[in-house]
Amino acid sequence: MNDEVFHLTPVDVRRFEFGTALRGYDKARVDQFKEQVADELERMARVSQDLEAKARGFHEQLRAFRERDKALNEALVSAQQMRQETKEQAEREGQLILKEAQMEAEQRVRSAQQDAEQRVRSAQQEADRLVEDARVEVRKLERQADALERMRRSYIVQLKKMAEQQLAELAAAERAPMPGRPTPIDPSEAVGPEAEGDGDQ
Repeated sequence: MNDEVFHLTPVDVRRFEFGTALRGYDKARVDQFKEQVADELERMARVSQDLEAKARGFHEQLRAFRERDKALNEALVSAQQMRQETKEQAEREGQLILKEAQMEAEQRVRSAQQDAEQRVRSAQQEADRLVEDARVEVRKLERQADALERMRRSYIVQLKKMAEQQLAELAAAERAPMPGRPTPIDPSEAVGPEAEGDGDQ
């Protein structure tokens, strides 16, 4: 048996000519059947084109959702990096300010212990304020990162739902009967009058 794909178009069916033989098939019935087959091939070709167009549309939507998901992932990574950098910078600045304040206090201890202690307290408060400001900023970035993560998960859920819905529609379209399909001719009805006379012999 030939394994190659057999391609048959409606034009091929309409143009095909059957050879004639004694006691052959009814030519009118054969021509009618050929016309029905050609019409069915045309209808199936239109259905196939419609399904392919829908599939291309679904693939475009899927690609758009994947691009959105990629953008959200990149934004999330960027926010996490910014949060870490801000936190580290705030800690370095706080440590630097504290160190400078302590050095200044030690230099002033020799001249006035009370004044130096006051300056140390002031520097400590300033350092604490900066650290607290940095912590507030870090918490803000963490909230933004959490919001981005929730948004990304929501898009993934939407993407999955849409993909499942589209797959279900495609499966339903494959299982659904084709509307307007002509009733095929019973081969037993296509026997010519010569064949009917065989039973009398």
